[in-house]
Parts: sequence; structure tokens; C-alpha cells
Amino acid sequence: MRDQTHLQHADPPDEPARRRRALAEVIGADGIAILAATPERKRNNDVDYPYRPDSDFRYVTGFPEPEAIAVIAPGFAEGEYLLFCRERDPDAEIWVGKRAGLDGAVADYGADRAIAVGEFDAWLGRLLDGRERLYLSLGTHPSFERRVLEGVERLKSQGRRGRPPAQIVALDRVLHEMRLRKSEAEIALMREAARTSARAHVAAMQAVAPGVREYQLAAVLHYEFELDGMTWAYPSIVGSGANACVLHYIENADAIADGALVLIDAGAEYRGYAGDITRTFPANGRFSEAQRALYEVVLAANGAAIAAARPGVPANAPHAAALDVLVDGLIELGLLEGSRDAIKDDERYRAFFMHGTSHWLGMDVHDVGDYKIDGEWRLLESGMALTVEPGLYVPPGSEQAPARFHGTGIRIEDDIVITEDGCEVLTADVPKDADAIEALMAATGDRRGPA
Repeated sequence: MRDQTHLQHADPPDEPARRRRALAEVIGADGIAILAATPERKRNNDVDYPYRPDSDFRYVTGFPEPEAIAVIAPGFAEGEYLLFCRERDPDAEIWVGKRAGLDGAVADYGADRAIAVGEFDAWLGRLLDGRERLYLSLGTHPSFERRVLEGVERLKSQGRRGRPPAQIVALDRVLHEMRLRKSEAEIALMREAARTSARAHVAAMQAVAPGVREYQLAAVLHYEFELDGMTWAYPSIVGSGANACVLHYIENADAIADGALVLIDAGAEYRGYAGDITRTFPANGRFSEAQRALYEVVLAANGAAIAAARPGVPANAPHAAALDVLVDGLIELGLLEGSRDAIKDDERYRAFFMHGTSHWLGMDVHDVGDYKIDGEWRLLESGMALTVEPGLYVPPGSEQAPARFHGTGIRIEDDIVITEDGCEVLTADVPKDADAIEALMAATGDRRGPA
């Protein structure tokens, strides 16, 4: 039985409360913030998708149920944090499980007062009256946003009897700046997501053999995630051979050929926080000469990008470092001709490397937060989390590349958190050195595949 002690780092109960206090300071005594959980989504007749609150709502409340509305109203006499939610319903709970109810919203989720969600419209005028600014997320839940704005208009129609907010501010911009800088509690959760993600990648390397189908490796990944009580953070990518050249390949349908490389981009989600790892490895346990040559270029680019990630540098510094290494490698291997600067200027490298090296990571796998401020790259700060994922992709039939590289896709992705003097690599538990990968795979036995 797997030791579960590493999973005891639950999100502390006071973490959402800390966030609400920080949000209240931003919106001020004359402001109010209102946000709703996104509704459940139907998958097909009588079946909904598994419910996950949108990340902004979960960040502020920690509340896991649909049909909920949070209000942050500094100075409001009946409670500065109101949570409108579903009441307990024993008949419904027989079918779908226990609800928190009004008492649970207060006792377990920190609301100053909980109110039945059906009463929200009746409360809205009182909540808005006299507030100078309304902070409202825009575009996340359009029907709810219209509902709140209609409440503003109703208050306006009352003339002198009502004083609606004079300004509407995008709440998501405020929350996304807050979410960009991770607390120690958040980083602890991300370490757990990364640890399980790494274990799953190792298991997939150990399970692969020629003839195994891509979806069977996806099953190995998901089995490892669920053993730790986690789910996938995004649809897993398992692409072998030329499928690895499709950046968001999720069909995962083909049989894996002897001699092919397998690219897996997959990560677990733990208590709302995502892991995101990519590794590329040979199905038969041995890199060919051409595969290893391209792989070493990508690995060097990954290392250069991680070395460049530190506080005070522009957010694109990891990409710039990786790009220099990739371009130099493409020149050396004969896939491109010319000088590094000329190739970068005319972007000819994009035939083989067409995406960025990093994205923010957190509650969303492509997490929120601006990369630029006033047109300039923002500077990295301690507590920011991001990926490092250079790659090279040579599609079948490429006219620019020697035939030995055709149909080869390689990406190596790690998760990092910026520290006071550099960065912490959260995903170091899964090997990426070519020799280490071959040694791991050799230790797990015969790779001749099904008879």
C-alpha cells in the first residue's frame, strides 16, 4: 500500500480567509466584490461533467459546491463575507451527496453569514447601495454578471432613494494579480501535485513497450494520479512517433512502434493546484543516434532556461535562453543555415519550435496573470510559478530537415517556483537525462512488446 503521509498537506483552513482579507484591503471600505461559482455543465442526457468551481471562486472561498455566490463587503453590518449557497436537502442528498448548507458554510468555510442562494436578488440592492465601486468578474459567468448589472440599474431607477456604485471594476484583474504570487501553503500543494505527476511519468516509462497503445500509457498515468486521490489537471497527451509533433494531441489512440519516441505531457491536480510535466523517451528503451542528437539540444535548452529563471529578470528570460540554445543546435545539426541572430530575426526557427518556453502555473495549468505591464515584460518575483518547456518538432516530410529527423517530436517540461535567489524545480523526481532514462527503462525488463 502506498504511503499517504505526503498527502497530509491540505490547504490550511485560514488560507482563503487570508486571501479575502487581502482582497478587502484592495477594494476598500467603499467597495464591494461579488463573484459566483460557475454553473454545472451537462455532458449528455442526465449526466453532468464532474463539478469543479472556477479557480477564482475557489481561491477566494474554498467552497466546492455549485449554485453559490460570494460577497466581500467591508463594513457591511450583517457580515463582511456573505456566502449565498444551497440549503440542506435530505431528499437531494440521497442522490448526489451531502451539501454544506447554511450552517456548514459558516462553520466549515468561514462565512460571516450564509444565506439561501434563492434570496440573493432580494439582498442585492442593500449590498450595492452606497458603495462607490463594484468589483465584478467579467466574462466568467455572463448570465450572473448581467443579473448583477440589472441590480445596479434597478438601484439607479430609485433616484434619491438609492445610490448605486459609480464605478464597475474588473475583479478578475485584481484576483489574477493576487494568484500570480503563491503563498507557502500554495507551493506546498504544488509540490504534492508535482511529486505525484513525476511518479506517474516514471510509471509510464516503465510500462511502455512497442505495440502498447498510447491510451494504455494514459491509463497508467491516471491510475497513479488516482492512487494519490488526485485527478488529471488537463487532458493527458501521449503522442508516439509523428503524433508527438502535434502540440495538443489528445486522441492517444495509436499503437506505439518499435523505434519511436513517446512524448507524454501530463500532470495531476491536487486540491485545485496543477502539475504539468513533459518527458520524451524511446519506446524500446534506447535512443537512436538521431533522436539523441535532437534530444540533447532540447535538454540543454531546458537547463539554460531553468538557469535563467530568477527574481528580477524579465518573464521572457527563460524563453530567450532556451531559444539561443535551440537555434544553435538546429544550425549544428544542419536543420537551419545562417547566423543565430539572422534566424531569430526572421523566425525561421518556428518551423521546428513554434511555441513559448513558459507559462504561469497554479490553480489553472495555464495560470492567470499578465506577462507584460505597459507593453514591457514584467519581472519575475519570488513566489511566481511557471513551466519551462522547450521543444523541437520535425514533421514527417519536412523539406528543411534531413530524413533521419523526420517524424520526431521532443519536449522536456519542468515546473519551477521562483525563490529569493533562483528557482526551485518541483519536478526533479522524474529523470530527463538521456542516460538516466535509458537506465530506468533497462531496469524494468524486456521491451520487445506483445508477441
